[in-house]
Amino acid sequence: MVAELISVGTEILLGNIVNTNAAYLAEKCALLGLSLYHQSVVGDNEARMEDTIRRALERSDVVILTGGLGPTKDDLTKEVTAKVFGKELYEDAHTKERIQEFFNRLHSKGKITRNNWKQALVPEGAIVIENQNGTAPGLIVTGEEGAEYEGKRAILIPGPPNECIPMFETQIAPYLSGLQPEGIYSCMVKVCSIGESRAETMVADLMDAQTNPTLAPYAKTAEVHFRITAKAKDEETAEQLMAPMVQELKNRFGDYIYTTKEEVTLEEAVVHMLEERHMTVTTAESCTGGLLSGRLINVPGASSVLNEAHVTYSNEAKERILHVPHEILVQYGAVSEETARAMAEGACKVSGADASIAVTGIAGPDGGTPEKPVGLVYIGCTVKGKTKVERCCFTGNRQKNREYAVARGLILLREMLLEAK
Repeated sequence: MVAELISVGTEILLGNIVNTNAAYLAEKCALLGLSLYHQSVVGDNEARMEDTIRRALERSDVVILTGGLGPTKDDLTKEVTAKVFGKELYEDAHTKERIQEFFNRLHSKGKITRNNWKQALVPEGAIVIENQNGTAPGLIVTGEEGAEYEGKRAILIPGPPNECIPMFETQIAPYLSGLQPEGIYSCMVKVCSIGESRAETMVADLMDAQTNPTLAPYAKTAEVHFRITAKAKDEETAEQLMAPMVQELKNRFGDYIYTTKEEVTLEEAVVHMLEERHMTVTTAESCTGGLLSGRLINVPGASSVLNEAHVTYSNEAKERILHVPHEILVQYGAVSEETARAMAEGACKVSGADASIAVTGIAGPDGGTPEKPVGLVYIGCTVKGKTKVERCCFTGNRQKNREYAVARGLILLREMLLEAK
């Protein structure tokens, strides 16, 4: 089944907002087994919107539109879609009641303006999807037998992500899944400590020979994720199909794999390793300025392993808090292997932690020299008295350099925990 995405809104065309809905929906459609060949963005213009919808229906079985379902005059998605399918709009009593309840709950003293009732109008014959997080319902419009777009479907979803995503996950995705003769199931194998090119080379033969299940790599910040996807009549059959592929990846990547669960993050895996070993960790950050400790604290229960963290941006702070020797800073500079080592070891001593991660570098865009360019970062890690320092040269902007430094810090800690085991 072929699907197509249309994002509606002049604000998307002009770049005023980032079109996160399209990225989310594209990934979800792929997981549902839908073939996705086109995406479009159209502004709040009736003629251009109609042309875009008609072209999409001519080449696709399902067209998913997001945005343009609000109460104002420039919200035209529903009206134009109804016109394309030759359907009249009528006021849906249940939707009107839901809108009234929503306003009563959030605006007990406010009156509903007349334009809000525009959202209670729905195309005849449409499936109305309740919106648990807003006033505009979702809609599924199907071309009738003998009509121009017979059997074609248009699915209309509100634009705000906090409305779009829950509606898709709880109601649209099951509907689309029911249209498919077979279900699509997937699992994830997440790899770190190895680059994208090498990781893909290691599975090239599997990808060349794939049929069902299929294998697809996704590059993430300092990680590679492999999604295994199978078509099957049910989840149990799919798991049986995917199991040999998962095992083969385990055979090839070994300890490079930090999880086979899609919901588990790198920091979560590291925190769990520390918990299993009854160890504590601390951080000593300069250029990352708290991003590293922030990622660890993202993990529920991180307080069991992270008791304190240090942001020592200045040389004075490195000396005073971490006891980095003054002569090291003078001789080698703040961005050096020696300073990173002293920061990591000092952090363990002052906190009493079993392990530490230290980061010092030049995030940019200024501050670089020929000897120490922007993107140069030293990461020190101490685990039970043993210290390693890694020299990294990143090539992104300031934010990307900091994000990569954090990821490499977590990976270095994981590697040393595995060695300590």
